Formats: sequence, structure tokens, C-alpha cells
Amino acid sequence: MEEMEEELKCPVCGSFYREPIILPCSHNLCQACARNILVQTPESESPQSRRASGSGVSDYDYLDLDKMSLYSEADSGYGSYGGFASAPTTPCQKSPNGVRVFPPAMPPPPTHLSPALAPVPRNSCITCPQCHRSLILDDRGLRGFPKNRVLEGVIDRYQQSKAAALKCQLCEKVPKEATVMCEQCDVFYCDPCRLRCHPPRGPLAKHRLVPPAQGRVSRRLSPRKVSTCTDHELENHSMYCVQCKMPVCYQCLEEGKHSSHEVKALGAMWKLHKSQLSQALNGLSDRAKEAKEFLVQLRNMVQQIQENSVEFEACLVAQCDALIDALNRRKAQLLARVNKEHEHKLKVVRDQISHCTVKLRQTTGLMEYCLEVIKENDPSGFLQISDALIRRVHLTEDQWGKGTLTPRMTTDFDLSLDNSPLLQSIHQLDFVQVKASSPVPATPILQLEECCTHNNSATLSWKQPPLSTVPAEGYILELDDGNGGQFREVYVGKETMCTVDGLHFNSTYNARVKAFNKTGVSPYSKTLVLQTSEVDIKKLLAVAWFAFDPGSAHSDIIFSNDNLTVTCSSYDDRVVLGKTGFSKGVHYWELTIDRYDNHPDPAFGVARMDVMKDVMLGKDDKAWAMYVDNNRSWFMHNNSHTNRTEGGITKGATIGVLLDLNRKTLTFFINDEQQGPIAFENVEGLFFPAVSLNRNVQVTLHTGLPVPDFYSSRASIA
Repeated sequence: MEEMEEELKCPVCGSFYREPIILPCSHNLCQACARNILVQTPESESPQSRRASGSGVSDYDYLDLDKMSLYSEADSGYGSYGGFASAPTTPCQKSPNGVRVFPPAMPPPPTHLSPALAPVPRNSCITCPQCHRSLILDDRGLRGFPKNRVLEGVIDRYQQSKAAALKCQLCEKVPKEATVMCEQCDVFYCDPCRLRCHPPRGPLAKHRLVPPAQGRVSRRLSPRKVSTCTDHELENHSMYCVQCKMPVCYQCLEEGKHSSHEVKALGAMWKLHKSQLSQALNGLSDRAKEAKEFLVQLRNMVQQIQENSVEFEACLVAQCDALIDALNRRKAQLLARVNKEHEHKLKVVRDQISHCTVKLRQTTGLMEYCLEVIKENDPSGFLQISDALIRRVHLTEDQWGKGTLTPRMTTDFDLSLDNSPLLQSIHQLDFVQVKASSPVPATPILQLEECCTHNNSATLSWKQPPLSTVPAEGYILELDDGNGGQFREVYVGKETMCTVDGLHFNSTYNARVKAFNKTGVSPYSKTLVLQTSEVDIKKLLAVAWFAFDPGSAHSDIIFSNDNLTVTCSSYDDRVVLGKTGFSKGVHYWELTIDRYDNHPDPAFGVARMDVMKDVMLGKDDKAWAMYVDNNRSWFMHNNSHTNRTEGGITKGATIGVLLDLNRKTLTFFINDEQQGPIAFENVEGLFFPAVSLNRNVQVTLHTGLPVPDFYSSRASIA
């Protein structure tokens, strides 16, 4: 269970969690640590002032800094809490676990109350030290966060198991069994060491000595409380809201907070989530078992490489000694090559051992933690963390995918020394392979009848010659840049068909393919010339049809309507891209707002393929976007907000995106009216249509549209 210990430690103080609370982002904090990292926000941005102004906010609002004007009435409207007028710009610190922790805005006032009951400074916010997501506290303060009683139970059992064999930490030779622990010194003593090192006099007389087993768990000896609702403290959790993914009480349902949501019995959902976590653990357990066997294999390879190296060097020295007069210099060169190969093999295998050991240790720790969580009999507490654990287990299992448990190096030294040449040919002496090489695969044949282009994508198909007897392990497809430049690899794998997206419109590409196996690669196939879709030469306008791309989207995005309609399962913003990329011409597409609840901020625009998928579009330098609510909009790129414009969206609204790569501009429209000035200029490169949204928004994509007439006429005049 020692590998599980990191799961049980607070990211702020580095110690075991004390009275842990669960943040909305699913991470945990000690109550005292949460209070220590509170930061005050400006008065104008408090939940109370925002409610007074009529803007709807939830009890715990993530800092909607996109809409704030913290420093002036300028239209950027964005900042971070480190720059609030009421918060000092003190450099962040690091916790014992290496997590960056922001200091509190001011020292907490002295109080005799517990961290949970002590008053919280007005207009406080807290930032998760692990994911750095910020949220504003309401009047309940830290009491509004649910307590993680499952985690407390796991820590209790872990510490009790550790305390069963606690030894004195100051014995010089064989440690004796500890008899007491000093709570102030946090040290375990046997009786002789206590009398010698911790006498009951002077300043040490005020220290409290407790039994070892009680030392680390005394704070948790109070009986477990029944799980109660954070909104209605006198009500117990009795149901589970599937949409909100949280336990609720009867009064929550009576008040209508979850009237349109699917609500199920707490016990049934507890059993269902336990079953899902157990099933996920089964797959992860198999991966861990395979990893252990793989580590044994790698360690055996180290010994085999050592033995093979010694044997090979001895053979080489014996052959060189027979020609000692002529071969001394050459022998040194050959030995250097053998040693280099030896070191290379050892380095590769040892690096893989180190990498696999670290990954297995993390996997085992997660498994042990999950098993302890399953032992808990608290349904609501379990359900508070089960979704996050299930996702972590699936993600860890995916990391043990194909290729992870395959050796990167063989143990054989496939070299031998040929000592038959005459002395006058000694200077040509070199290694030859021991094993006879198998032939390379035959040259693949491109199937012209199945090769085609559509918009700015190309599909190519190939096959092995009918009479080929040498199997191919895979294929390498290469395309040039559309301007007669150098070829580049666009696909490597076993399939015999590939579609390449994101090519230039109205361009001519050359394609070729070759096969490979362990011996080597085949010659290239004949070169195939492909022409992508043409554009209107008079207006330089290109009409393209495309849909959203499930392959590159965030996992929380939900697709329907042949991938033309998207929404999200998360309250956080997630990004989805279109399947077609543009680098030339003028392109226009629209998105209709099918659903718009609670005034979220969807963002629309274009992005590179490697844009961040788990933040609002435009937060990084890979996206150019307009984000809009029900009242106004902003343009955003690389987290810089500009051109606040009045006019928002509602259900049924239409967003238009016009990408003019001839003039290198990006323009936005709402309900056929241009929104603000030209949003971005000097845009060059390959761009994909992009949207970011959360579960409160659903949009449908409309493509193959002509550019608006007024813009076409303006472009022709220009």
C-alpha cells in the first residue's frame, strides 16, 4: 500500500489530508489548507454584487474573468486573481509536493474556531493548486464544499496499518518498537530514547506525547457523520442527479433545482458506479500483471546482453590475435564498435525498464487506492469521487496500449567476423551479419480506380503485386507540398488505404508509396498526380462541404446528425474542429444555436490542429475566435481580448464565420449582420473551423455556403 501514499497527501501541505473537502474540479484539499490559500476578489465581482446587478450566477462560480473589467472600462475584460486590486502580486510558492500554491491575499484573522466554522473573508475565491481552476465562494464559505469521507476512511486504514509496526526513529542500531509519539515534534520514541532526547522539562514539558497508533489518526477518531446536503444541512442525501453527477436531498427536488434532470435512487447508483469501477480495475489489473511479466523479461535481457557481449568479444579477440601484426589498429576499431553496440543495447533496455517501472508504480498505487475506495460503505461519498476515478482508471489503462510492453531492443549481436581475406585485404576487414537477410517486399501498386480527391482531401489506395511472396509489415505514403517541393511522410501503418485532409485547394500533389519489413524498404511505387478541388478564379472563392471531426475532438464532445451537430457533457469549455483545413481561398460557414441555457460563452472561429482542447477557444496562440454571450461579444487570440461589441445570441441565432485567406482576414457575423470590425488580420497557414462550448450549448454546422453577396462585391471592388 506504500505506493498509494501520494494519493492520500494534500497538494498544499504535503501531509495526509486533514478533513478533506472536494472542490468542483474533483480535486481534494485539507480544510485548513483551503482556508490558507483563499484570495479576496474585487467588491464589484462578488456573487452578491453580480446578483444585485441582475446577472445570474450559481453558488460557486468559476471566475468568469472574460466578462470582467478589472482595471478599467476597457473592452479586454480579462485578468487573473493575482492582479486584483485587493490581492498582492506576491510570487507563488511551492508546496512540499511541488505544486504551485498562491499565498492568501491577507493573513487570516486570529480565531478560536475550526477552519470550517471560522468566518471567511468577504468576496473570497479559491484556486485549485492542481488544475489552477478558480472559483468564487458564496456566504457559506468552505462549508459549502462536500467533505470527502471516503478519503478519510482510506487514510485511517492506511495509517493504522502503518502504525502497527512503528519503530523508534532515534535508535542508533536496531530500532526498538516505539512507545510514544510527540505530536509537536512528529517523532516516534522508544522509552530509552524518550528519556535521553525528549526529557519532560523545559520547553519540551509542554509537548503532548500520545501512543503511536493514536499519533497520526487521533484527529479522525470522532464518529462518522451521516452525509447531509450542503444546501440543506438537516436533510440527508437520498437521490442522485444524473445530469449534475451529485447526490441530492428530498428538499432539493421539492425546490425544483433538478426538475428537468434524470434522478435515480442513491443506492442503485452507488452499486452501478462500484460495478463500473470494479470492471475498469479488472482491465487495469491485467495490464499491471503484463507489465510485471514484461519487467522480468527486460531484466533477463540485461543478463543475456551481458553474456552475449562477453562471448562475442572473446571470439573477436581470438580471431584478431591470429593476425596480430597487421590487425592491431583494426582490432581496436572493431572492439570499439562492439562496445558501442553493447552500451547502446543496455541503455535502451535500461531506459525502458526505468520508464516501465515508474508507470507500473503509478498504476499499482492507483489500483490500491481504488480498491480501498470500493471498500467504503458510504454511497454518497463514493459517488462524489467515482466518476473521476473511473476516468483515471480508463486513462491509465489506455497508457498501457500497444507497443508499451514490447522490448525496444533485441539481445542478439547479429555480427560475425570474416577472417578469410588475405593480409593485403586486412584494411577492408569489417563485420558481416550472422543471419542471412530475407528479401525486402515488392514494390506496391497504386490502385488508380480507387484513388480520388474531394474538396481539399485526397484518398489513395494501393496493394502488393499479385505474385509477391515476401510479406510487407507496413507501408509508407508520401506526398509533396503541392508546389513540386520535397516529399514528406503522411502515413505509416499496415492499412492499404489512406485519406489525407487539409491539402491546398486548386493544387497539384504528387503521391508515392513504399512497403517495408524487418529487412528494409521496397522501391517507391510509380508517382500518382492528384488535383484538389478548383476555386472560382473570378472571385477566388472556394465552396467546401465538411463536418465536425470526432477523431481530434475532446472526449467530452457529443456528436449527432452525421457529425454536424455537437454539444458537450461537461460544464467546462471543450473544443471541436472541422474535418477540413483551409490554406487558400475564401471560405464561409454558419452555425445555428439549437440550445442556449444559463448564458454561457460559446466561442467560434478557426484553429491549428494542435490547439488546446480543454479550454475556451482563443486561450492559446493556436486559435482565433469570437466568444459571445446573450449581451455582447469579444475577439480573443492567445488569451488577449479585444473589441467588445454589443449584441449577443439566443436560441435560434446564426453565427457566420468568414475566412478570407486571399486578404488574410477573419470576420464574424451574427444573424447576417457583421459583428464588430474585421476580427483578425495577417492570418496565414493551415486553419480548421473550430468551436468551443459546454453542456449548456448545442450548435449545428452548415457548410457548402456561398460567401455573402455584399462581401463578394466588396472584395471584387477592392
